[in-house]
Amino acid sequence: MHDPPLGQRFALLTDLYQLTMAACYFEQGMHEEATFSFFIRKYPPHRGYFVAAGLEEALRYLETLQFTSDDLAYLESTGLFSSKFLGYLKGVRFTGEVFALPEGSIFFKDEPILEVSAPIIEAQLAETFIINAVSLQTLIASKASRSFQVAQGRPLIDFSLRRDQGTDAGLKVARASYLAGFQGTSNVLAGQLYDLPIFGTMAHSYVTSFPQEIESFRVFAKNFPGITTLLIDTYDNVQGAHKAVQVAKEMEARGERMGYVRLDSGDIAAISKEVRKILDDNGLEYVKILASGGFDEFKMAQVLAAGGQVDSFAVGTKMGVSADAPYFDCAYKLVKYAGRPVMKLSTGKVTLVDKKQIYRRYDAQGRLERDTITLRDELLPEATPLLQPFMAGGGVSRELPTLKESREYFLSQLALLPEPYKALEDPAPYPVDLSPGLKDLQARTEREIQQREL
Repeated sequence: MHDPPLGQRFALLTDLYQLTMAACYFEQGMHEEATFSFFIRKYPPHRGYFVAAGLEEALRYLETLQFTSDDLAYLESTGLFSSKFLGYLKGVRFTGEVFALPEGSIFFKDEPILEVSAPIIEAQLAETFIINAVSLQTLIASKASRSFQVAQGRPLIDFSLRRDQGTDAGLKVARASYLAGFQGTSNVLAGQLYDLPIFGTMAHSYVTSFPQEIESFRVFAKNFPGITTLLIDTYDNVQGAHKAVQVAKEMEARGERMGYVRLDSGDIAAISKEVRKILDDNGLEYVKILASGGFDEFKMAQVLAAGGQVDSFAVGTKMGVSADAPYFDCAYKLVKYAGRPVMKLSTGKVTLVDKKQIYRRYDAQGRLERDTITLRDELLPEATPLLQPFMAGGGVSRELPTLKESREYFLSQLALLPEPYKALEDPAPYPVDLSPGLKDLQARTEREIQQREL
């Protein structure tokens, strides 16, 4: 059997300590079931909710986890691991289960995004990849969702690729932003891989390469009449708008219609009003205005509050790197091993024990009202369980939704989240409590640890 291509080999995409811990478990004969819970400890400033994303990537990793001969040869070359342990790794496959929030779910701090239960070595080895895959896409989806809610129905396009932090991140940003309501992306490979709508305009280099700005417009309109968007700010927005009018009239004479003009600099609110008037005064009410240049939810809100006449936004760098919150304080922690609940007592980092479930209550209007974190086998009448089984016996146990279906699910959930929890600044804290059963087990486990260790 040949090794899989490099792009499909992720067993070594891990931290060294996962392997050294696994070696210790192996040496001690520790193979009992362990449950790890992945959650976010706290909100970044001005955030009040998260959007779950990246689950499909995590599931595919678990389903195909395998150490290749090249992987094992490399590990042997380090001189760190015994031949017996390397022999064991050769046969390692994930055999456990995963309960998780479906992609597109709205969730809150301390709630488990997913829980992995498997023999401890398998579950431990999965930690680094799962955190990497789920935290990045959840980070971006959570950021992008805020632009979506500010846009109030205006189409949003992901323009972030050139400044995303690596090629893989560029792909995942396109995917996660689409899941969170964006219309599409400029990233052509993401369009191919994830079946996303792709969009593009032109660069200033294109305009300046022509002797005259209007000639660059004419050539583009001739070659791409169905998607003509003209970048009009290279020299002057107002003069560019007048030239766009001229080209739009030439297109009309050919039975074609210009789609957009694009503004990329200056006071977008003021300029968009002036450009809108120029277009309307020339009977081009159908030509829309696309704005780009450093947008995220905050700048969009400012432009719209100032009366900006913008029909669509291209959102790039600040969304693609989640500039105001570039990481989440997330953790993948052991919560049960060999039938006993376990927990951390570190200051500020106490974990919730055992396998869990999240139940959600809705108010009379069907809006989100309160969540309760429970033990997995607890039942909460008149509430909806959120964590769903996605893997059993090491295989995906249900048909995964398409990205479009996950996007629709997100849109439905965001619509049910009351406005105070979606505020751009200082959102109200959404109520999340613990069930009596979880509280009791948490207290008993803490007392046992105190007596045994402290």
